[in-house]
Amino acid sequence: MIRLVRGTVVSRAKDHVVVDVGGGAGGIGVKVFVADALALSVHPGDPVAYHTYLQVREDVLNLYGFATEDELSMFELLLGVSGVGPKVALAALSVLTPDALRQAIANDEPGLISRVPGIGKRTAQKIVLELRDKVKGISGLAAMPQSGNVDVEVVDALVALGYSVIEAQRAVQKLPKDVEGVEERLRVALSQFTS
Repeated sequence: MIRLVRGTVVSRAKDHVVVDVGGGAGGIGVKVFVADALALSVHPGDPVAYHTYLQVREDVLNLYGFATEDELSMFELLLGVSGVGPKVALAALSVLTPDALRQAIANDEPGLISRVPGIGKRTAQKIVLELRDKVKGISGLAAMPQSGNVDVEVVDALVALGYSVIEAQRAVQKLPKDVEGVEERLRVALSQFTS
């Protein structure tokens, strides 16, 4: 099993990065599927290190990479849910952080997960149902506040203003905990797009 890829970026696309792991003329270029934001954050020549998951099927070998071990662990948890494959799990981590996913699962909020492109309501409910017991034992999770309807309303308002679901979710995840109320949270979220 390949658990870490370290090398230099040769090229990148929206959903993957090619990493030269051999260093130089005799090197090997490895295609690593990554979240969109991670792919766009690197440029040819940049040194990178990805925690990886190797998917082995009879017709293909796919390598999925993550910036942190926490993201990799959440990816593997998501793969354990029936009906969730690597592309859907990667899409979930492109939109939601591992902590946001854990919080949505622990607080029984499949609506937040179903906002991920490619994840419908049934799949989101399966994720919550099948992973609820697995994330309950994580320390510090109980102290996390329930996002509730306020953040859902903020996301809906941002989408209505023309932002994508992914942009809206990321903006809401970055909001400070002490900002309360729909209007105030929306104002602070909008300020992130102007800075």
